[in-house]
Amino acid sequence: MPDDEPDGRSFDEVARALADEVNRAVERLSEIDLDDIARAANEEAERARRWIEDVARTLTQTGDAATRPQDAPVHDAGPHPLAMPTPEQGVALAALESGRWRIESGTFTVHDGPGPSDPLGLLRELRVSDWITADGELTLTGRKALGRWLEQA
Repeated sequence: MPDDEPDGRSFDEVARALADEVNRAVERLSEIDLDDIARAANEEAERARRWIEDVARTLTQTGDAATRPQDAPVHDAGPHPLAMPTPEQGVALAALESGRWRIESGTFTVHDGPGPSDPLGLLRELRVSDWITADGELTLTGRKALGRWLEQA
């Protein structure tokens, strides 16, 4: 036995054994049924969907019969995009845009003229309408609302 073949097998024997193993692996791969895999994946997805619906149904129960999520009424995510600001909201939007008013520490800071009668309520209304950011900057929607208010005034 030569010194360069420590396990007693020649290079040709090792290459044949390796080729046989590769052939067996290819045969095993060809026996895999992709349709079975697809069916199993679809069944798992269906099971997950049912589980999520059950969780949603449980979370929305009010003591009465549970309602399915698709049976729930649809609520708008926010105010109508063409909502018209009230006079006080319009004044606030104009004052914020011009810099006469600013929002600092969660309320209005007035730099010129009288301030709002209910600063926290007005601030909440402007934020709920998506007319201002948390920093008090007018959003695009807020600028458009200000434009509508100015046209009406």
